[in-house]
Amino acid sequence: MTHKQEILDQIKGGLIVSCQALEDEPLHSSFIMSRMAAAAEEGGAVAIRANGPEDITEIQKTVSLPIIGLWKKDYDDSDIYITPTMDEIDALARANVDIIATDATDRVRPKGQTLLSFIGDIKAKYPDMIFMADCSTFQEGLKAQKLGFDMVSTTLSGYTKETAGKILPDFDLLEMLVSSLDIPVVAEGGIWEVDQLQTAFEIGCHCAVIGSAITRPREITKRFTDSIKEISNENR
Repeated sequence: MTHKQEILDQIKGGLIVSCQALEDEPLHSSFIMSRMAAAAEEGGAVAIRANGPEDITEIQKTVSLPIIGLWKKDYDDSDIYITPTMDEIDALARANVDIIATDATDRVRPKGQTLLSFIGDIKAKYPDMIFMADCSTFQEGLKAQKLGFDMVSTTLSGYTKETAGKILPDFDLLEMLVSSLDIPVVAEGGIWEVDQLQTAFEIGCHCAVIGSAITRPREITKRFTDSIKEISNENR
């Protein structure tokens, strides 16, 4: 069995917890993310999805789980921000992550690079790395498999111009991908409830990722406080 297959088997049927906090969030800290990851491991997570080499390095000190690495970077000439270029791929590879996630939408990458060119470059340089395609549509998922990605995720549904306003979780997209692809399909995006997670596995996802509902207390708190406001408005 190859190392790639060992990792894919290890995460199959399990929950991956995304431990990320951007610069404008109160919990932005590599140390805090490492403790989040430790708590997720104790809770039964099968892997951690993490942003940037600094957070990943700290997280690796506290957990023994596989790491799905990405690096969110903004470029002036592209809307793509999840691991947009080879620079981010190189840094994540140096950080010894097990899987690298990158935007696999149809949008043009920085410096006008196409997805076809990008996946060719990264697979040639890192043939033993598992590459996850973060997609927003069914056609993108099909294309990702054809281009040689090892797994496809529904991560970006609702976050591109073409999918803006989509109700999440996007179970329709998940079902189409699961029924059409031969590579593992990951359910990610908008999972807040236990029954939603169960539905994703009933559809047949390989594994699922939850971030905000577990590791972003500002958003969790806001969800509850917004519900109070709804009641107050209804009673006026």
